[in-house]
Amino acid sequence: MYPGFGSVHFEYEKDTSAYQVTPKQVSQILFDYPEAYREFKTARTHSTMAGISGFLGVGLILFPTATAALGGDPEWGMAAGGAALVIATIPLSRSSRRKSQHAIDLFNQRHSAFAPRPYLKFWGTGASLTLRF
Repeated sequence: MYPGFGSVHFEYEKDTSAYQVTPKQVSQILFDYPEAYREFKTARTHSTMAGISGFLGVGLILFPTATAALGGDPEWGMAAGGAALVIATIPLSRSSRRKSQHAIDLFNQRHSAFAPRPYLKFWGTGASLTLRF
């Protein structure tokens, strides 16, 4: 799992190849491990709730802002409610990432080698050194 700005990327290593997988594919991989699967399922639920509440919050902020920009009488209470929804997405998003990482750690405990495997990974225009255990 590689967290990014506002998103998470999942990678599945098999043999010597690494594949980028979707959250649905991660669910399918973890299905045979009940504890990890339950944790990841909860993480996906939190992620979905965070996405929906963030989208609604931004919409509630933009509507009065656009009304004010066009010269109308905006409902600033609506914007405040939208801001509250956007702020509420932060703990949901953090919980989703934490639970996803825990589920993947549970899976990796059964499948990891005993020695750390450092390797250099290039992403887009930047480079990063990734230390895998």
